[in-house]
Amino acid sequence: MRALEDVQVRAWGYADREVLPATMFRIGAKTGAVVLAAYPAEDANLPFGLAYGFAALGDGRLWHHSHLLAVTPEWRGSGAAVALKLAQRERVLAQGLTRMTWTFDPLVARNARLNLGKLGARAVSYHPDWYALGPSRETAFPADRLMIEWELTGPHTQRPVPAPEGEPALEAEGEGPGRPHLDLTGTTLLAEVPIHADLLPETARLAWRYALRDVLGTYLGRGYAVTDLARQGKRAYYVLTR
Repeated sequence: MRALEDVQVRAWGYADREVLPATMFRIGAKTGAVVLAAYPAEDANLPFGLAYGFAALGDGRLWHHSHLLAVTPEWRGSGAAVALKLAQRERVLAQGLTRMTWTFDPLVARNARLNLGKLGARAVSYHPDWYALGPSRETAFPADRLMIEWELTGPHTQRPVPAPEGEPALEAEGEGPGRPHLDLTGTTLLAEVPIHADLLPETARLAWRYALRDVLGTYLGRGYAVTDLARQGKRAYYVLTR
């Protein structure tokens, strides 16, 4: 369990106060949470990945909420994240639960491909300022999140990356976003997202944050869901389906 603290630091560069402690993994594993670690074949003592989630209750429904999925940088793109998520799904189904939720940052396109295309989940609601990252919410970069919902009873099929087809609600202009279109009514809409937002200047990242907040928050509030991540060359688009 202590080693899973180190995975979080290696994966995200967390400060001590942000790391979920070993004591939570320990008590969780004894009280119905799912705690998973991934190890390289040559070293069964040093994990490189983890998944952690717990039973959640709301509106009379019981489901599993996945709080952490972490893979250290050298293992990204290896398929380990998908393997961890499928192992988590197996254990959740064995508990008799059929639905899993989690949140992810809509500015991180690689996570969108994992959640929407590789796992086949969908984003159903947008949550501005979900976390306060830093000592002050006023000065921190806004930590918005999309809420993912994954129905676990259907067969798992990894979808190929689609081409962008639909009405554009948001497209890039230079390194920043263009003007959002919030009055569309089509069955399928597209909202562009930068592939490597972390490499952009903070002003451009902030502009993308607020533009995606407007577009995704508006259309998810109108009954759309984010169902996939489309690609065309070096550009990526959220696919919103009514």
